[in-house]
Amino acid sequence: MNACLGGIWLWLPLLLTWLSPEVSSSWWYMRATGGSSRVMCDNVPGLVSRQRQLCHRHPDVMRAIGLGVAEWTAECQHQFRQHRWNCNTLDRDHGLFGRVLLRSSRESAFVYAISSAGVVFAITRACSQGELKSCSCDPKKKGTAKDSKGTFDWGGCSDNIDYGIKFARAFVDAKERKGKDARALMNLHNNRAGRKAVKRFLKQECKCHGVSGSCTLRTCWLAMADFRKTGDYLWRKYNGAIQVVMNQDGTGFTVANKRFKKPTKNDLVYFENSPDYCIRDRDAGSPGTAGRVCNLTSRGMDSCEVMCCGRGYDTSHVTRMTKCECKFHWCCAVRCQDCLEALDVHTCKAPKSPDWAAPT
Repeated sequence: MNACLGGIWLWLPLLLTWLSPEVSSSWWYMRATGGSSRVMCDNVPGLVSRQRQLCHRHPDVMRAIGLGVAEWTAECQHQFRQHRWNCNTLDRDHGLFGRVLLRSSRESAFVYAISSAGVVFAITRACSQGELKSCSCDPKKKGTAKDSKGTFDWGGCSDNIDYGIKFARAFVDAKERKGKDARALMNLHNNRAGRKAVKRFLKQECKCHGVSGSCTLRTCWLAMADFRKTGDYLWRKYNGAIQVVMNQDGTGFTVANKRFKKPTKNDLVYFENSPDYCIRDRDAGSPGTAGRVCNLTSRGMDSCEVMCCGRGYDTSHVTRMTKCECKFHWCCAVRCQDCLEALDVHTCKAPKSPDWAAPT
């Protein structure tokens, strides 16, 4: 009997994952919508009722979120630029990334984290720039405070990151909170990790006041770091992501491999191993690597051996215009010549075997 129950618990996490509904964070599609707030809110497919309510109530915040989509997708593509899956987006796909994120993989974990972080960053920045009616600079940063350098006055405009996190949690998590399946819990965990990552790099900036910059008085404020810092941090978390399974009562995670530590709130978690992304596979959402540029001298993920999955590569000779013979002219300009540069470009060959053909 115990053996039977043990077998059930072993397979339950997989069943929970398989029975999960198809996932697509439809709010990602907000970057492709325009016009009035009512048109935008009513035409983004798949928003749950709570998201539509927030959309109609806060159209200025929705515009900030929509503009932010381009920023975090660009950051995702930067981080994956040397990998077989390069975070490519599909303009006509309501889920933005196609079917690749239906798998509960490391890549899904990263995208949910970076998108959640992107919402926090976009809203917080819009607050500080006075673009939103519902928030402004952080109202708690007033009066006098102390740090390792002494006493200072809060001034300027501190980024209101607590508002950004609160709104991002209410909007982004709304769809996942309606689900009770394993994938919803995974998404919620990674969403939170993304939000926490932005706050992690909040830094204090100060301006000195006094005779000849003596800094007898200081005015300080809190500011978000460049989004690249958040992207780099989440990339490290992606590389160290922890594979998990659902616990027995279906309310949380436990590590799939007992040799690894239990994930913290800052870690990314995933259920399923990633495909190799070598070939075009519509079911898996993989575009394959045929035609991708590879680096002949690299030993990393962007090398021709790894990127092309052992299929080989084609080499083409191209010329491009570059700046050369640059000189500094007083004062204050740098002037360059236009020069033609010849170089070899290596691109991955397409699969030849019919066994590697993409499903139709």
